[in-house]
Amino acid sequence: MINDFKTIPEMFYRVCDKFSGRTRPAFYYKSNGSFISLTHNELNDKVEKLALALLELGIQKGDRVGIISENRIEWIISSFAISIIGAVNVPIFPVLTAKQAKFVFEESDVSAVFCSDKNQLLKIESIYDDVSSLRHIIVMDNVSDGDLLSLKTFDELILRGSEIRDEKDRKAILRRRINKISEDDILTIIYTSGTTGNPKGVMLTHKNVCINIVEAMLVFGDHSKATSLSFLPLCHSFEMTGGFYGLFSHGCVIALAGSVSSVAADMQIIKPTVMTVVPRLLETVRKKILGNIERENTLKRTLILSALETGIKYAKAQSDGTLTLSLKYKNLLAYNGILNRIKDKLGGNIEKFISGGAPLSDEVCYFFMALGIDVFQGYGLTEASPVLSSNGFAHNEIGTIGKPLNSVEIKIAEDGEILARGPNIMKGYWKDPVATLQAIDDDGWLYTGDIGLFTEKGSIKITDRKKNIFVNTGGKNIAPQPIENLLTSSRYIEHCFLIGDKRDYCTALLTPDYEQLKEMAKEFNINYTSETELISHPKIIQFIKKEIDWYQKDIAPFEKVRKFHLLSTQFSIDGGELSPKLSIKRHVVERKYSTFIDNMYGVNNESD
Repeated sequence: MINDFKTIPEMFYRVCDKFSGRTRPAFYYKSNGSFISLTHNELNDKVEKLALALLELGIQKGDRVGIISENRIEWIISSFAISIIGAVNVPIFPVLTAKQAKFVFEESDVSAVFCSDKNQLLKIESIYDDVSSLRHIIVMDNVSDGDLLSLKTFDELILRGSEIRDEKDRKAILRRRINKISEDDILTIIYTSGTTGNPKGVMLTHKNVCINIVEAMLVFGDHSKATSLSFLPLCHSFEMTGGFYGLFSHGCVIALAGSVSSVAADMQIIKPTVMTVVPRLLETVRKKILGNIERENTLKRTLILSALETGIKYAKAQSDGTLTLSLKYKNLLAYNGILNRIKDKLGGNIEKFISGGAPLSDEVCYFFMALGIDVFQGYGLTEASPVLSSNGFAHNEIGTIGKPLNSVEIKIAEDGEILARGPNIMKGYWKDPVATLQAIDDDGWLYTGDIGLFTEKGSIKITDRKKNIFVNTGGKNIAPQPIENLLTSSRYIEHCFLIGDKRDYCTALLTPDYEQLKEMAKEFNINYTSETELISHPKIIQFIKKEIDWYQKDIAPFEKVRKFHLLSTQFSIDGGELSPKLSIKRHVVERKYSTFIDNMYGVNNESD
C-alpha cells in the first residue's frame, strides 16, 4: 500500500517501482472481446513513451489536454502521461455532443485532445477551427483517414516516444520533470454537468486528489491483494479518485469492463473482490435476482426467499448490535446452503461494493449484505475531489453516508445544508471567480447544496438536495429523493420521478421494468401487441397502484403519491433524462413530460 505521496506522478512511480518485474497485472483491458493483461512494467514503459512524445509536440507544464473517450486502457495511459509532464487533464463524457465538447475545450484552452475512435474524432474535427488553442488531435484507434495535419494516432506517439533517447535517459528526463511538480499545481479540470446554464470547470490540485485518495482508502481497507472491475466513467471524479487512482495506489488489479452492458458477463470472468458502483447498478442486480427467484417452482422459491429473509435479519442484527448465536447459526446454514450460490452469479469472490453518486436504499444494502457482501456508502461531490464522508469496515451505519474523512470538517447550516471544509476542497472554478465565491465562503466552507443531519453515532444522513425540496400548497416541505428511492424498491418500477412543488398533492412519472411486467402479464393472461398497450391495461395499472400503496404505507399523507403515469419509454442517457452517472435530470423530465404532469393535476386521466 502506497500512502505517502504528494502528487499523482509520485504515486505512479512508487507503485510501478514496487511491482517492477512482477507478473501480477496492473490492469486488464478488453481487446477483440477478450481480456488482456498489462503489467506495471509495461504500463510504465507506455506512459513514459507517450509523455516524451507529448513533450516533443510542445505540450508543457500547465497546458490543458482533453480526453473524450469511453473507458479503455489508452485513457489510463494518457491520463498518467499528461500528469507526469505537469500538464492538466480535462476529461469529458464521450456521450457529449460536439457543441458541448466545444464549450469545454474552448473555455479550458486545450492544446491537445485525445479521442477514442472515429465517432469521437468526427466531433473534434467539426470543432477544430473553433477552438483556437487546439493544436493536436490524438486518436486512440488506428484511424488513418483524418483530414487534419494535426492528427496523430496513439500508437504513432508511443513509437515516437520509444525513439527518443534510451530507456535510462527517458526515465531521467521525466523524473526530473516530476520533481518540479508541486502539490498545489492543478492536476485536472472536471466539468460538472450544468443543470442550468453552462457547466463549470472544477480545478482539482494534486494535493486535493492525493489526500482524498489516502484518507478514503484508509476507510475502505487494504486492497493490495484485491481485484476490481471498473465500469463507471473514468472522467467522473468518483471513479477517477476511487476506482482508478485509489485502488491503483494499493496495487489492486483493475479490470476495465467492456461496457456497462457487459458488466455481468465480465464479473464471471474477472471474479472481482471489490467494485465501485452507483446505486442504480445494485438496484438493477437485486431486481433481476428477485425476478429469477419468482420464476422458480414453489418449493425452491420458498426455500430461497426464506434463506434471504434469514440473511437480511442477520445483516440488520449485525448492523445494530443485536446479533444472537441462534441467528448466527441460522444464517450460516442459509448462506452455505443457498445464498452463496446467488453470490456465485456475481463472480463468487466479491467482498464489497463501494457505493456513491446517489443515495442507496437500506433495503438494497441489506439484500447484498445477506449475500455476504459488504456495502459501504459514501458521499462527496466533484468540488471535494470528491469524497467527504464514507462508511467502512470500522464503522458502517446503514442508511447514512458515514463519518467525515480525517481531514474533513462538516457542519450543518441553520437551513440544514451540509457545509464542508478541508484540504480536498477544490482550488476553484476555472475562469469563474464569481461562482467560486458563491460556492466557498471566506472561511473556506464549501456549500454542498445537500440537506442533512448528524446521527447519534456521528454519521451523516442526507435527506435531499436543497434545490429539490418541494413546498406544496399546504406549506409542507417534501424531499422527493427518499420517496423515489422507496418506490423504486419495487422490482416492477425502474425509475420514479416525483412531482409536488406548489401542488395540492404528489404525483409520479414511472418507468416500469418491462421484463417483470411481461412475466406478470403471463400470470394475468393479458394479451397485448405493444409495450404501450401493456402499460395501459387496467389490471397492470391496478397492480402498480397496489405496489405503490404498499411501499408508501408508512410515510406521511402529504408525501404519498396520489396519481401516477406509466411511461412507455425508459429514461436514458441518449434520451436526455439521465446524466452519465445515471441520475435523473429533473429539469429535462419536467419539460419533456409536462403534458403528462399537467394531466395528473387536471381532469380524469385513464392511466392514473
